[in-house]
Amino acid sequence: METLQRTANRGSLATGYDIDNSVKLQTAGVNSEWFDYTISSTGTRTKGTVSLWIKRASLGTTQFIWEQGNTNNESGRLFVRFDTDDTLRIATGSTVLRVTNRVFRDTSAWYHIVIAIDTTSGTADNRTRLYVNGVEETSFSTKNNFSQNDSTGMNFEKQRIGQSTVDAASRLTFNGYMAEVFGADGLVYAASDFGEFDSSGIWKPKDLSAISSSVGTNGFYMKFENAAAMGANSAGSGHGFSVQNINQNDQATDVPTNNFAIMNVLNGTNSDITTSQGGTQVNNTGSSICSMNASMGVSNGKWYWECRFANDPGFTNTVFVGIAAANDPYVPHNSNNYLGQQSGYGSIGWYFVNGGIYNGTGTWAGPGYGNIIMFALDMDNLKLYFGKEGTWQNSSNPETNTNGIDIATSFTSLSGGTDIILPAVSISGGDKMDSMNFGGFANYTQSSPASDENGYGTFEYAPPSGYYALCTKNLAEYG
Repeated sequence: METLQRTANRGSLATGYDIDNSVKLQTAGVNSEWFDYTISSTGTRTKGTVSLWIKRASLGTTQFIWEQGNTNNESGRLFVRFDTDDTLRIATGSTVLRVTNRVFRDTSAWYHIVIAIDTTSGTADNRTRLYVNGVEETSFSTKNNFSQNDSTGMNFEKQRIGQSTVDAASRLTFNGYMAEVFGADGLVYAASDFGEFDSSGIWKPKDLSAISSSVGTNGFYMKFENAAAMGANSAGSGHGFSVQNINQNDQATDVPTNNFAIMNVLNGTNSDITTSQGGTQVNNTGSSICSMNASMGVSNGKWYWECRFANDPGFTNTVFVGIAAANDPYVPHNSNNYLGQQSGYGSIGWYFVNGGIYNGTGTWAGPGYGNIIMFALDMDNLKLYFGKEGTWQNSSNPETNTNGIDIATSFTSLSGGTDIILPAVSISGGDKMDSMNFGGFANYTQSSPASDENGYGTFEYAPPSGYYALCTKNLAEYG
């Protein structure tokens, strides 16, 4: 059942309730992003519920999901965070209430997490309850309980989403996406109030309009639907949040009901290659070439994505960008078998060196720093098209299937409909790819945003007719 929940929640394929937007948050030192509210009237400190959908983009670091209270003791602080081993911790200022045995390492999935607190309960284990994807979590490496009728940090002093108030100086901010962030003051809910299993066992969100009409003194419901007011509260009563380093560019369409590809930290060469900006920026902190593939691959259909090279001559000295095969023995590519080499290792691409773009057969002028590169992958005819700034290279035309690169000759035993191909990058030491845009979020402002023919994705240039963004709704229809 756990495997079904985990894989199914890579994105609901059909639902009676669609979520439109999420917010991208990240740790970035003084520019870290989070939401904050100072409580003016203390609410119920023995009962409360927080529900939210999250998609992780980086692993292996302490990341706070939410915290209430600003006094570091038993009754003055309550928080939920991921630890460095990617387990989930619920704790007060002095007591660890729960640490899961389960780890949360799937960066291609959305998780639904509910924490329900009720210290008035006569059953000790029911005073702190955790639900993940509709199922109550019961396996913990650490478990302690509140005493009956204890006061907690709920609805007290501060509320912070995406970071800690007590440990704010450490910048332990959540990295990834959040959607449908809901908090109830004095009300205890179960996971079934927020979602339901469909006939195939997939956990899907419910419309919360009924329960959000009354959320208590310090309750909230954040839908992130207004890019100009990302901290707005959509609940019938309650407060909004102040935003810290969050603006309209942090609104995303990567959501639990339509999950988009990002770059996958689990499919990188080593720990030197990391992601930021919601899994769209790829950074190499080491000294040799490292590689990473995307979180979604395809075996048929036609697909579109973009990338932007860093608008900074200090970066993008040597960056390889293209595709790789899932059956490639060098996936993730090692430092001697990177994109662009095109010598039977199951990858094909172009590499950008000091303002010139190269592939196995020649050189094209540009792109310049900050230019946007376009990709159109035709897995039905096994061709790849490459362009920059709205113009396809070598007079190619994805819509008429002309002058594309024949990718079958660059992969071993590649056949349409069977082998899986993934977007991929290889990056020299100390360099970065500024943004890989699969349509759910882009680390740059688009001057003329365009979507595919299904209305999915946000790109600088309109995808060619018949080509679609890499997201679960399109994959269900065309993939």
